[in-house]
Amino acid sequence: MDESTFLTAIEVIGTIAFAISGIRLAAYRRFDWFGAYTVGLVTAIGGGTLRDLLLDIPVFWMQTFLYLAVTGISLAVVIIFRRMLVSNNRTLFIFDTLGLALFVVIGIQKTLAVGYPMWVAITMGMITGAFGGVLRDILINEEPLFFRKDIYATACIAGGIVYWLMGILGCEPEWCQIGCAITVIALRMCAIKWNWHLPVLSARPQAPKRRR
Repeated sequence: MDESTFLTAIEVIGTIAFAISGIRLAAYRRFDWFGAYTVGLVTAIGGGTLRDLLLDIPVFWMQTFLYLAVTGISLAVVIIFRRMLVSNNRTLFIFDTLGLALFVVIGIQKTLAVGYPMWVAITMGMITGAFGGVLRDILINEEPLFFRKDIYATACIAGGIVYWLMGILGCEPEWCQIGCAITVIALRMCAIKWNWHLPVLSARPQAPKRRR
């Protein structure tokens, strides 16, 4: 399998994972089938669309009908297995984390392929992985997970740094990709298990002093 085919396979798997996470949340909010499909599609292609626009390259999902079809298949999967997928919060975490990890890898690879430096690639990896989830949460009227104290965008950046360090050490691109994805998944799992989070920026006004 050549590199382009391998990356396409990763992108399709990531699309399925993110589409299911979006459709699952839409089903929980009792959206109709078209609304659920729209949320799943935006979740799956949102980050990659912004990435391609910023890199000034053809938007990936406009080159083939595959990603629209894959989202439709994801909708069918949620409809068929809705009891198992919609009622279990763990499934959302699994699909969201898998999609996040794979899309970070895709974002980094595509950015490096057009000649940008590694710091841009890490940024684009974060955008590819996280921006679709931001759009998903906005569409279903939720506070975006990206902006909460959860380890989400931070996991994307950490995965990109691991990719960069492994490249410096002379590892093959495939191993860099695997190391990046494992880092993102591991950080997300550890954050959930041990309640890791970033400090919250608080600006609560001080209570007025009482007059004597």
